[in-house]
Amino acid sequence: MPIKPAVAVIIPAYNRLDFIEEAVSSVLSQSFQNLELIVVDDGSTDGTGDLVRERFDDERLKVYSQDNLGVSAARNRGVNESSAPLVAFLDSDDYWLEEKLTTQLLAMEKDAQRISYTGEVWYRRGKWANPCSHHEKHSGDIFSKCLPLCIISPSSVLMERSLFEEVGGFDETLPACEDYDLWLRISARCGVLFCPEKLIVKRNGHEGQLSQEIWGLDRFRIAALWKLVYDSGIEDDKRREALRWIVKKSRVVAGGAKKRGALERAQVFERSRKEAESWLMRLER
Repeated sequence: MPIKPAVAVIIPAYNRLDFIEEAVSSVLSQSFQNLELIVVDDGSTDGTGDLVRERFDDERLKVYSQDNLGVSAARNRGVNESSAPLVAFLDSDDYWLEEKLTTQLLAMEKDAQRISYTGEVWYRRGKWANPCSHHEKHSGDIFSKCLPLCIISPSSVLMERSLFEEVGGFDETLPACEDYDLWLRISARCGVLFCPEKLIVKRNGHEGQLSQEIWGLDRFRIAALWKLVYDSGIEDDKRREALRWIVKKSRVVAGGAKKRGALERAQVFERSRKEAESWLMRLER
C-alpha cells in the first residue's frame, strides 16, 4: 500500500512557461520527500501545463487544467484535488530552497502550531533585493501586523489542511489581495509561527504579476476588512482594529479617486469610511 503523503504542495500557474520548471523542480527536490505536488494550469495559452507533463516523470506530481478562473480558484482546486493533512502553496514564479519543508515541519511540531511561514529573498528586475521595512515578519499573534498590508507570502506558508478548510479557503470573488484576506481571517483566529530562515526566492517586478496589472489594491483590502467586521467568529477588539483600518484606507482610496475625477467611486469609499466610523462609535460606547 502506498504511503499517504504528509504535505500537499499547490502551484497555480497561468502562462508561466519561463518559470514553472524551476518552481516544480524546487518542490520535487525538497529534502522532505513525502509530499504530493498539484499543479493547476489555470487556462494557460503558452503551453505551461504541457511543459510540466512532458518535463517531469514523478508519481508525486499531478497536473490539472481548467479555464482561466483566477489564482484563488486554482489554489482551492489544488487543495480539493489533494489528500495530505498539511498544505503548502508555491507561486509559479517563485521557488523554494531544499530545506524549506523540513525546517517548517520541525518548527511546527516543536511549537505545536497550525500554520507557519518563512523568511524570503527577493529577486526584482534581474537583481537581488532586500524586502522593504514595512514587510518585516512577525510571529505569534500577528493580526495587527497583517492589517496595513500583506506580510505573508503565499509561497512561504505551510498550514494544517483543517485550518484552511475552517476559514473557507481563498475568496474566489477577489481579483487581488486574496492572500491578504486569507491571512487576516486566519491570524484573527490563531497564532502564526515565523521561521526566520530565508527559504524561498520571490520574484518581483516582472510582467504578468497581478500587483503590476491592477491599480488601487487597497480597494480589495477594504473589502477583506469589511468581511472581518461582519465575521461573527472574531473578537470585538479585532473588529475595532479592522474598522480603524477601513477608515484609513477608505479615506486614501476616496482621495485618489477624486484626484482622477472618479467622483462616483470617491463617494463609494466616503460611504465606506462613514459606515466604519459609525460602527466604531457603537462598539466603543
